[in-house]
Amino acid sequence: MNTDNRNIQFRRVQLPTGEITVEVHESLMPLDELCGFAARRNPKRGFLFVSKVLGKHIPVRPSLMLSVHEKLARQIPLDLPGPVVVIGMAETATCLGQGVFEAFKKLSGREDLVCIHSTRYRVNRPAALEFLEEHSHAADHIMYMPEGERARELFEHARSLLLVDDEASTGKTFVNLTRAFKERIPSLAQVVTAVITDWRGPARTEATLSAMPVPTRTIAVLKGEYQFAAAAGLKHMEMPKVTGDDGLKDALLPRNHGRLGTTEALALAPHLVQQAQLLARETAGSKVLVLGTGEFSFPPFRLALYLEELGVDVLYQTTTRSPIIAAPDSAIACGMTFQDNYQDGIPNFLYNVSPGQYQQVLIAHETPTETIDPALVEALAAQTVEI
Repeated sequence: MNTDNRNIQFRRVQLPTGEITVEVHESLMPLDELCGFAARRNPKRGFLFVSKVLGKHIPVRPSLMLSVHEKLARQIPLDLPGPVVVIGMAETATCLGQGVFEAFKKLSGREDLVCIHSTRYRVNRPAALEFLEEHSHAADHIMYMPEGERARELFEHARSLLLVDDEASTGKTFVNLTRAFKERIPSLAQVVTAVITDWRGPARTEATLSAMPVPTRTIAVLKGEYQFAAAAGLKHMEMPKVTGDDGLKDALLPRNHGRLGTTEALALAPHLVQQAQLLARETAGSKVLVLGTGEFSFPPFRLALYLEELGVDVLYQTTTRSPIIAAPDSAIACGMTFQDNYQDGIPNFLYNVSPGQYQQVLIAHETPTETIDPALVEALAAQTVEI
């Protein structure tokens, strides 16, 4: 990693749930351009690294997100043993994962790549594996067998994994996933973990690498280390219900937007280009927010990127089911609560967006239009766009 010593920084931040201290060791971008910090309603993990370039909790220029995808892709070894499976971690890194996949595919020219993202939702398809994200507000990940003969063949004969997440702080999720994958796909021989911010530090990183069942390399935009001193009351904090009903969602998810794998880049998809051209005319001269929903994040991002390329003043982010404590002096300044569109009966959240902040809000969704909470649409005076 080429680094700039001016980026070496130290922060101590007091949160309602405790005190977090971070030290940046090496970085391709300044800390304050990459992330801030906030408190989570989670007794297992009372803090959150709030990315400013991910497009999840903070609105971001699509072109900035694209540049981060490319920064990570340029660090991936071009000679990884193939086939290579690229996995984006739900819900936060589904867009990041596919973005890195597309950037690496373009950079390398390789055709032995398949991209898939884990999911919280069950559909009537064979699952390849399930694994845990131990500190998460929603712990269970499901990964399905890819649809399509070519994607499935690459997956079943994979020799390398590229695991993509927004941040790493313990590495346990990477270990859990890799062990499950190796048991399912014995040909796996190598892993690369790719994150925007890697906060494990030398000791935690070495512990992760030692626990992995195959040789592993780590890449990131920023590498550093954190410590968190929990407030006394954190362990007693109640967390909102964020676990779904575990029911089949086939009726709500009629199309494969990444859960069932892809070998093709979505860039320049004709239907998205046409939608963007139409919306660009409708929103000309307006300040626009394109809003994805939960795991459904990469197609809305591409839509937002097309709009930006067509000259629209546009930012992008998605809704989430991560319960965060909003505070004016934190990276999560405000929040809205509404019902999820996947019919799990759990609250969903939108952060750092206020009614009237944008002249046009486009809620880009994969579930039927009637599943979008009317209260959210009304509060934002939004237009729904089914992709």
